[in-house]
Amino acid sequence: MDKNRICKGLRQKFFYPLFMQHLDSTLKFRKGLFGTNTRIEKGKAPTPFIPEAHDIARAYSEIIHARPQVIATETITGIPSTAHILGGACMGKTRDDGVIDSNNKVFGYEYMYVFDGSVISANPGVNPALTITAIAERGISKIPEKS
Repeated sequence: MDKNRICKGLRQKFFYPLFMQHLDSTLKFRKGLFGTNTRIEKGKAPTPFIPEAHDIARAYSEIIHARPQVIATETITGIPSTAHILGGACMGKTRDDGVIDSNNKVFGYEYMYVFDGSVISANPGVNPALTITAIAERGISKIPEKS
């Protein structure tokens, strides 16, 4: 059986829509039993259940004669997922509780900084591109000018 033919048939019948929206909320980080946890400090919690997105996906699927799909874990857990790789370089006060300090400088390395998604330790529920940009702009502003 030709694997490419099967995949081509699936590509023509299904699509995975991406919907982005502005969501004004703040995550608060705290130490938990199994590491760092988050909770909503203010605003609405991110959710994969967005009526406008569902309406658009249904309408578009009728036009292209396909079925919209969602990631199963989003439906089961009610938590939005992201294709962006996040975490791994947590901010801390010392090298014992983090990889970088509050100015994005890596502990133990004089000229090494981290300005990417690895400093975001939890899924914010929205595309993190602007958050990463803001982290980079703030971090770069803290690097002293060359003398």
